[in-house]
Amino acid sequence: HALLVSACSLASQQGSKAMTTVAAILKHKGYQVTTVEPTVTIAHLADVLAERRIGAVLVLDRADQLLGIVSERDIVRCLAANGARTLDMTAGQLMTRALKVARPETTVAEAMTMMTVGRFRHMPVIDHDSLVGMISIGDVVKARIMEQEDEVDSLKAYVAGSV
Repeated sequence: HALLVSACSLASQQGSKAMTTVAAILKHKGYQVTTVEPTVTIAHLADVLAERRIGAVLVLDRADQLLGIVSERDIVRCLAANGARTLDMTAGQLMTRALKVARPETTVAEAMTMMTVGRFRHMPVIDHDSLVGMISIGDVVKARIMEQEDEVDSLKAYVAGSV
């Protein structure tokens, strides 16, 4: 199949419990990752991004080895440089090969730093050489906000209890 959707499992929604690691983000949002083979055309890949309302797909070979990532930004940059020819290119031609990856134990702060410094918005999560999910900068920002809200609540409770 040219398009693979792997859903390891969709996790149940949590309350406002702080998410301090990438594993907690995945537990909260789910493990679903949309992937394509390197032979998929950019025209088809753009349809997949639009249909699923996502910003990037991972490119895997037939042995499910991670080869790269293609994002909306990659497509736009290539369109600016190459025009309509871009749509006939393949994911394998356009993908970013040098990937930064997170591990389940990566902290939210570490993930945010990696994404900010590297100027990218999507990061695969690898555990023992296997793809287990993907996080976005939106996931990381949401987790960071939840951490800060929990910290504020704890400080408020501490101050209220010590008066």
